Amino acid sequence: MVLLAAAVCTKAGKAIVSRQFVEMTRTRVEGLLAAFPKLMGMGKQHTFVETESVRYVYQPLEKLYMVLVTTKNSNILEDLETLRLFSRVIPEYCRVLEEGEISDHCFDLIFAFDEIVALGYRENVNLAQIRTFTEMDSHEEKVFRAVRETQEREAKAEMRRKAKELQQIRRDAERSGKKVPAFGGFGSTGMSSMSSGSIITDTIIESEKPKMAPVPVRPTGSSKALKLGARGKEVDNFVDKLRGEGETIMSNTGKMPSLASNVLPPPVNVESVHMRVEEKISLTCGRDGGLQNMELLGMITLRVTDDKVGRIRLMVNNYDKKGVQLQTHPNVDKKLFTSDSVIGLKNPEKSFPLNNDVGVLKWRLQSTDEALIPLTINCWPSESATGCDVNIEYELQEESLELNDVVIAIPIPSGVGAPVVGDVDGEYKHDSRRNVLEWSLPVIDAKNKSGSLEFSIAGQPNDFFPVNVSFVSIRNYCDIQVAKVTHVEGDAPVKFSLETSFLVDKYEIL
Repeated sequence: MVLLAAAVCTKAGKAIVSRQFVEMTRTRVEGLLAAFPKLMGMGKQHTFVETESVRYVYQPLEKLYMVLVTTKNSNILEDLETLRLFSRVIPEYCRVLEEGEISDHCFDLIFAFDEIVALGYRENVNLAQIRTFTEMDSHEEKVFRAVRETQEREAKAEMRRKAKELQQIRRDAERSGKKVPAFGGFGSTGMSSMSSGSIITDTIIESEKPKMAPVPVRPTGSSKALKLGARGKEVDNFVDKLRGEGETIMSNTGKMPSLASNVLPPPVNVESVHMRVEEKISLTCGRDGGLQNMELLGMITLRVTDDKVGRIRLMVNNYDKKGVQLQTHPNVDKKLFTSDSVIGLKNPEKSFPLNNDVGVLKWRLQSTDEALIPLTINCWPSESATGCDVNIEYELQEESLELNDVVIAIPIPSGVGAPVVGDVDGEYKHDSRRNVLEWSLPVIDAKNKSGSLEFSIAGQPNDFFPVNVSFVSIRNYCDIQVAKVTHVEGDAPVKFSLETSFLVDKYEIL
């Protein structure tokens, strides 16, 4: 698709607002728009008309037209989709679709048009994103303004404190019988009294200086009040205010927690033979159902810390029925594993490496079968008179799993306030900085296999996707476990420790 221009014009072809996305002269644009009404047939329904060189794709807006001028080889379906987005943008800035209202908000419309199309090609944006980009809402600017206001308040408080000190000096001077200094500016005392008063003031302040408590240095001038780098009381007050609103503040040495920061604690008792069974899932589903792609990667990692138990074999129980593809390490005896499900080195006289994590077996599962989805998420946004009513629910399909620290993150339109939450299983948190509603559930298992969340907020159905999910589990998805460890010679059992984890790499509903 190559979009030449987007314009709002009258039914006579007069351009009110026009934005060219390729190099075109004003005369050519006005000529194309002037010729546009003459090409439409009377009494017929149209969505586009063509000439020898260009195509007009248009939509009536009461007494006006929203017109896109494209090349003839552009995709008409993409043109119509782009036209619908342009038509939805105009009511966002204009209360009535009249020529005067369009002219008053012409620059707002041009900025919005630039977010939709760049260099003649459609950008992958929706209405909520366009609103966010054009509003240019900046958290850093809010922080800057809050810090500046705090510094200005403290500067005023410092001036009041100084004024009280000067009044105290004047009273002390009156009690001691000294001449009262004049602290006026351009008042009735005059310039002469002010200049003489300033000398006396300096003397008095100098004599009183040993008795005064030291005052911490603070930026009180206008040039200092605009510095963001100062770390004073005002910044601490602002940080405390953010913490009071429920925001998570990152310290100098800490790290900001993220959605995928769930990590299982290491096992307490680690033996000389320790194994980790790790699985990571990457899953993408459609909002209307259907599994677009699911890929699961698993691995058994062995770590030996004592050379006395270096020559060992691992007995593996594989009860998987999902069709995983297994692959052993090149130094592992593949025939022995295929026949007896035993992991051992090709050369039984050798030992496993000491104090190194060695991946001895890995597996992979890739599928588009919906029956294999471990946790299904259904998000149902429906438009209402005040915005959108959103109902989101989950269901655990793999009942043998126990998912911990589950977080379902639903994007929220910016600039519309917090959502109104109705029924909810578990807990929720609205992150206004990231524009995300986080639905948290400590455990999802066979006893708690389903739940729902309902909320209402202004927006469009497309604003609430993609939905992202994160969780951790101490039970793996594919039923592959190490059952026993024995010595190569004598088959004597070896004590070992096992750590199992099932984590999320990507889990989203588009």
